[in-house]
Amino acid sequence: MSATPFPARLLHLLRTFPLPAAPLPHEVQVRNSYHDPAVTKIFEEFAQKFYAADVLRVGIFGINPGRFGGGRTGVAFTDPVALTEICGIAHALTGRRRELSSEFVYKFIAELGGPAEFYRHFFLSSLYPLELTRGGTNYNYYDNGAVTKALWPDLRRALQAQTEQLGLRRDVAVSLGRRNGEFLQKLNDELKLFDRVIALDHPRFLMQYRRKHLAENVQHYVQTLGELL
Repeated sequence: MSATPFPARLLHLLRTFPLPAAPLPHEVQVRNSYHDPAVTKIFEEFAQKFYAADVLRVGIFGINPGRFGGGRTGVAFTDPVALTEICGIAHALTGRRRELSSEFVYKFIAELGGPAEFYRHFFLSSLYPLELTRGGTNYNYYDNGAVTKALWPDLRRALQAQTEQLGLRRDVAVSLGRRNGEFLQKLNDELKLFDRVIALDHPRFLMQYRRKHLAENVQHYVQTLGELL
């Protein structure tokens, strides 16, 4: 393992990850929330609490941070409510609005033993680590082919850096989202980082369109991820 602790490697990777060299097509905006001192403080405390152990973790990759979850807190799939009430991280962020993906994620995390146990085995992140918006709303890196093409070198850089610099397990990677999984597989075909890729339905999709089957969907996550331990 590296002489530099996992939390320090992670924060350095995120704070120094470059913005695109040129403006993205279709007026898509990019923001690195880790340049915000308040976000950095939150993330440092979270990483020291849950990622202190320098062990091999399974990488679980979402799309890119949403403005109400990871875009606000700096912690993937973690809105301000989950940050305080579930993770025990105090902060000065205002508002009690729950983010749908965060709600679902912390339901299956609870079933897998809670945050301390979960983050000891899994690294929860995004394929593209910076926040994307268009017209003030969330935007996915794959929503437009021209945007995806412009970001492709950065997607490659982000996945390789997270895998190699953080020391993730190479036998498997998990995608949150079927469409996201297609791109994770393409990236893996190019970079040869993981033996296999598992794609699960995205938490937001399940909360928005399959909510009446919430318990079943949570258990599917629990079973799939539990088999990787």
